[in-house]
Formats: sequence, structure tokens, C-alpha cells
Amino acid sequence: MGAEAVADLDLALRALADGNRRAILRVIRSAPLPVGAIADAAGLSQQTTSHHLGVLRRAGLAVSTREGTRHLFSVDTDGLSAVRSYLDDFWPSKLATLKSVIEAREGDDRG
Repeated sequence: MGAEAVADLDLALRALADGNRRAILRVIRSAPLPVGAIADAAGLSQQTTSHHLGVLRRAGLAVSTREGTRHLFSVDTDGLSAVRSYLDDFWPSKLATLKSVIEAREGDDRG
């Protein structure tokens, strides 16, 4: 993984470490919404929501578009790909370990 990819991953993981930001991502995952609607749904002030949306945007996890005078925010699924790729790297070894344990138990049960 290159230095830029590591930096992107670090930003994304730091952003996801905050529960308010994860709540905001849950709110905007199904449809783009303005800050006020996001704040109401997440139970946060508009100022706090705007701050967290800025962090999510810089981390590549949210994007904004304009609709007239409103800014709408939605999840940037491309930004989540760095996190998913990082986490996916853990599964092959864990699944191989699980398979070995199960096969060993099955062998013990037969013997």
C-alpha cells in the first residue's frame, strides 16, 4: 500500500472512530440530504453536523452536491473502498484458521 493510500485509510479510520460521524453516515446512506435534515435525524446541532460533515468530506467518506441554494450530502462509497480493502485483507487468514480448527474438530469426532 502506497503512502497516499495509507494516508487516505488513516483519515477514513479516524473519521469513522467518532460515533456522531458514523450516525451521520447512516442517515445519508440512502439519500442525499441537507444539513438541517441530517442534524435532526442524528440529534445534533446544525453547527456540529456541519463540522462532522467536513471531516467526512476530507476523509473521502461523504460528498456534497448543490441543488439550487441547498447543499446535499451523501455517502461516497468510493471513499469506503480503502477501509473495506484494508479489512478484507484480514479475512483470508482468519477463514483459513477457522477452517483448520473445524477440520481438526471433525477429525477428533471421527476418531
